[in-house]
Amino acid sequence: MRIAVLGGGIIGVTSAFYLAREGHEVVVYDERDRVADDTTASTAGLIAPGHSYAWASPQAPKMLLRSLVGGQTSIRVKPRLDPALIRWGLAFMRECTPARSLKNTLAKYELASYSQTLLEKLTVEESLEYHRTDGGILYLYRDAAALHEASSKAELMRQQGRSQRLLTREQAFEVEPALANSTIDFAGAVHDEDDGTGDPALFTVGLAAAAERLGVRFELNTRIESLESDGTSIVRARTARGSEIDADCYVLALGSASSTLARTAGLRVPVYPAKGYSLSVAIRDQSRAPHTGGIDERSLVAWSPFGSTLRMSAVAEFAGYDKTHAPSNFAEIRAAGEELFPGALDWSSVEYRSGLRPMTPDGPPIIGATPRDNLFVNTGHGHVGWTMACGSAALLAAEFGRGPAEIDATPYRFDRFSRRTRKSAARSVRTR
Repeated sequence: MRIAVLGGGIIGVTSAFYLAREGHEVVVYDERDRVADDTTASTAGLIAPGHSYAWASPQAPKMLLRSLVGGQTSIRVKPRLDPALIRWGLAFMRECTPARSLKNTLAKYELASYSQTLLEKLTVEESLEYHRTDGGILYLYRDAAALHEASSKAELMRQQGRSQRLLTREQAFEVEPALANSTIDFAGAVHDEDDGTGDPALFTVGLAAAAERLGVRFELNTRIESLESDGTSIVRARTARGSEIDADCYVLALGSASSTLARTAGLRVPVYPAKGYSLSVAIRDQSRAPHTGGIDERSLVAWSPFGSTLRMSAVAEFAGYDKTHAPSNFAEIRAAGEELFPGALDWSSVEYRSGLRPMTPDGPPIIGATPRDNLFVNTGHGHVGWTMACGSAALLAAEFGRGPAEIDATPYRFDRFSRRTRKSAARSVRTR
């Protein structure tokens, strides 16, 4: 089958790879001149099934309210008359009950854990290099109350088979000696020994090369302008240059832009962007730099070591599709870097980026068939696209394959946002 994958980030490239392994003829389209050059290159680099909690939680409404009055700097909502944000926000609030939050967290965890297993296997099979670390991730808490609350979350993860330990401040220093120099007075930490880190952009470049060996073609510098539908299926895709793309099936893997393009086919994909900021700074003194990844749970600053560079990321800003950034946007991340690892970083050599995380209202991504017979989606992974990429691609490929998916795909289906029962486009694809 001829499949057009729209999007050359980590989700699009992993989708193409797994589809090609099923024997399909796959072409990837992206507007950039290289793969993984947008949101994929702007993430913290954490591979963290142990941190797969749904953002929609009983605590979330209070945090959002504080953000509106400037009291929550890690989450920012810019008030605007945006119907898409209003719809998304109302749906998000409905997911903030304890029962729904737990259900969504477990769905995210199952996919993330499955994906991590596939990532480890793929890394070996394709000899992929991406500054991978396997020393776990530290989740740091600044006060005893927050650490106590974290203990219940850690227990939930342990019930799923995760190896998570509560650590005192001194025990955290044993795991990450660089934190002993920190000027922040942490109360303690949770250490997930199974989590890890890696450079998702470097991984994606390597996997793209592996995909090419399977026959996948990459059409870069190609912006998809619209999808033309006859009301039942996609007839063609049209590029910004006016050329047409004809395929048997189309996969939307454009992150936050998936919802924009889907609207041209009369389809609403409930994904909204949460803008994040990241920087990559050279390490001056390795003895003072971290060798494992982590998150400061108060500021929500996350970090991962990529060889001689430290990646740091923070902030979830709901401000539409604006990708611009200014030096002031990174002040808090830079300050955190100096507080966490004083003397370790060379601020004369730093790269700044911003990216749009595609967020669903409930948390789990949207994977698979849509109400258009030959249109499929793989989007909505939020801040854990790197963690979920391989598992999501495998679920997508299973819809085109001969056998069932290895995990239950129900929590990630498009039609969970609809009260109507849709016909499964996957069934129609298998019978072609």
